[in-house]
Amino acid sequence: MSSVSIRDVHKHYDDFHAVKGVSLEINDHEFVVLVGPSGCGKTTTLRMVAGLESITTGEIAIGDLVVNDLPPMDRDIAMVFQNYALYPHMSVFDNMAFGLRMRKFPAAEVDRRVKDAAGILGIHDHLHRKPRQLSGGQRQRVALGRAIVRNPQVFLFDEPLSNLDAKLRVQMRVELKKLHARLETTSIYVTHDQVEAMTLGDRVVVMRDGLIQQVGEPFSLYSQPANKYVAGFIGSPAMNFAKAQIIYSDDRAIAKHEGFNIDVPKALVSALRPYNNQSVWLGIRPEDLRTAQPDDPEGVCLITSVEVAEQLGSEILLDVRCGDAALVASVEPTLKVRPGDQVKLALNPEKLHFFDVATEKSITSRKF
Repeated sequence: MSSVSIRDVHKHYDDFHAVKGVSLEINDHEFVVLVGPSGCGKTTTLRMVAGLESITTGEIAIGDLVVNDLPPMDRDIAMVFQNYALYPHMSVFDNMAFGLRMRKFPAAEVDRRVKDAAGILGIHDHLHRKPRQLSGGQRQRVALGRAIVRNPQVFLFDEPLSNLDAKLRVQMRVELKKLHARLETTSIYVTHDQVEAMTLGDRVVVMRDGLIQQVGEPFSLYSQPANKYVAGFIGSPAMNFAKAQIIYSDDRAIAKHEGFNIDVPKALVSALRPYNNQSVWLGIRPEDLRTAQPDDPEGVCLITSVEVAEQLGSEILLDVRCGDAALVASVEPTLKVRPGDQVKLALNPEKLHFFDVATEKSITSRKF
């Protein structure tokens, strides 16, 4: 097992700057997830670690060895792709054994490694089958098994669950988590799915336009987003945003919007003082909005108009309008409401986030 160091790595495709100075230290045994939308540079970064893409400038090291000029086969890595890339004419056993045989491993060692991996993945009874006789989840297990038998220093995963249906993705996420706990191999995982990233990663790396926006443990990204982009990307449903003006009166501050006047929590008053009489982005997560109670102070309440009510069983997601702000609130499933109804909502002021309008950086990021 080994650590991975990515040091000021850039990647240019002619005039296109795909990866812009990415630096990241991945610890031995750690499971790190690179997440972001299509085109953010996450897969290109992974492929540079694998040796499938050359590095324009910068340095990548696996353990103590700088691998910039090493071919993929000499990097001691194993990669699992979105497409299973199985040989259709070979059995499951032969697909998993192929790489070992190419490296001239003894037959007994090949047999032991394949059967051990098949046991870990629960496909021991399918070793004689061809890929066409397997389900999508079973094929993905074969692809994982082909990587496991290599016993590499680093696992690289390129959106391996994207071709699976929703229920199977959830199941495979659990299996991958168990697999990592058992093998403890350093792993780098790429996905566009933030739920996947949050559930799998020891740490999550949020990327955008070839740049790292924030690195941290999942709850740290959720509760202390570094900027508006991370705040909106992490969390499902996404964080609500509304532009509000900060108005100070003595030691009290109000976030003023055409649809509400929210009291700024005392803990945030000093941080927002430089923004007196200026506009900021106010952020609040749907789960931190609820139906108001009679004893709720007006300084935490919003009068909203319901546009859509999504009944999900355990909760209702209300799409509401408050002035010019479109918001989503997660409320109790017993609420009787229809489009066009007015609903008074209350927010948790301790969970408010504020972001600079120009830079979109967090003004008030802090621990809860």
